[in-house]
Amino acid sequence: MKICFVGAGALGSTIGGTLAKAGSEVWLIDQYQAHVDAINATGLRMLEGATETIARPKARTSAEGVGPADLIIVLVKSYHTRQAIEAASPIIGRETVVMSIQNGMGHEDILANVVGREKVLAGKTYVGGVLLSPGHVRVGVVGKETVIGELDGRVTDRVKRVAQEFNKAGLLTEVSDNIMGTIWDKLFINVATGAVSGITRLTYGVLYAVPEVEQTAIAAVQEAMDVARAAGVTVSFRDAKKAWMKAAEGLPHEFKTSMLQSLENGSPTEIDFINGSVVRWGEKTGVPTPVNRTLVALMKGIERGLPKR
Repeated sequence: MKICFVGAGALGSTIGGTLAKAGSEVWLIDQYQAHVDAINATGLRMLEGATETIARPKARTSAEGVGPADLIIVLVKSYHTRQAIEAASPIIGRETVVMSIQNGMGHEDILANVVGREKVLAGKTYVGGVLLSPGHVRVGVVGKETVIGELDGRVTDRVKRVAQEFNKAGLLTEVSDNIMGTIWDKLFINVATGAVSGITRLTYGVLYAVPEVEQTAIAAVQEAMDVARAAGVTVSFRDAKKAWMKAAEGLPHEFKTSMLQSLENGSPTEIDFINGSVVRWGEKTGVPTPVNRTLVALMKGIERGLPKR
């Protein structure tokens, strides 16, 4: 299967590299020139625990000359989704499937508006990654599941083929007939740690040692669960604390949330698509979301203080 990643930062490189090592034809498309050059020169170095392996995906800074893909996986920052999929038009063929496994909620609608709803799959993953340097990632793959599905809940041959390709590479993947419920489940995970980690600048290991942070995170997740229930979504989580605990499950203490990584890189975060989604859906359903609203406000303040690029 020819798989193109539109956005090949920490997570795109982790999943793409894992697929490439298993024999998939993988193209990593990312604007980070140094990262692309390093991958093409010496391969993608993947550090898991104390073991480092080399993957050999192909890397480009644009979709030009790559040719149509069987599967496009969108992993850019949420606020770049429309721009990225529009720029990916050279790799979108008649049979191409486009799938988002981005953090947060709302990307599928953006993709559907550009390529057509019939081409879009949705997914969520608990795989983790940290970009250590150009061409070098720390990966968290073992035991971290990925769930994918059709937007209308059908279990089709094409979604089963994608799952088979992932599982062949050791990426634990299942097909869901309730992918929107899965998206909410993953949103709970992102709500649990993303904003509190970005605001405090703490890695997972230290974050979980602060009781006040835990209480705030659990309250934010509970609001999100209340909103999902009011929206009529069927989710698997029944206990907000379980979402908080699952967020760091299997990850080393030094792992950083994507929000924290964004701030350290001087970039805006995906707060509008994560905690901001809870606030928007809370307004639609009439459910108060004061904790998430406060986290959004604080993160917006931090973003305002970032150096201008």
